[in-house]
Amino acid sequence: MPRWPWIERTFNFDYPVGKFPDLLERVRGTPARLEEMVRGLSRGVLTRSDGGWSIQQNIGHLIDLGYLPFQRIEQILAGQPALIAADMENRRTRDANHNDRKVGELLAEFRAERARLVARFESISESDWGKSAIHPRLGQPMRIVDIAGFDADHDDYHLARIRELIHKFA
Repeated sequence: MPRWPWIERTFNFDYPVGKFPDLLERVRGTPARLEEMVRGLSRGVLTRSDGGWSIQQNIGHLIDLGYLPFQRIEQILAGQPALIAADMENRRTRDANHNDRKVGELLAEFRAERARLVARFESISESDWGKSAIHPRLGQPMRIVDIAGFDADHDDYHLARIRELIHKFA
């Protein structure tokens, strides 16, 4: 099945604001889903590549981008008109040597980072869930509820890629 590259995807940020708790559950659940997927895989499978990122590099990438929703939430709450752009060259992931780490360390770091993000989302007043600023690459308003949905979709994209690598190499 051909993959639809993340960079080519478009988004309709039209979730009802009341969907925020549902989207937050997807964000909250990613560490458990990820841990279940990689449990018992050998280091060789975890670090093997088919020309793209390995499983561990995909996990590391989710960690590497952990700063982005925090920064975007703060920008929206501060009333800034535009959001910070992501590094589309993924320099952090490229330079991080995630394959040299133990998968347990990556999973623990991701779980801790995600717990901080969930706590931040939970601290936001319901009246602020619909506040927005312009997403730089997409050129459209992104609300706080949309940040939760966008991150959940990004998680799912990488979980699907990890599943593909598991099927290929395990």
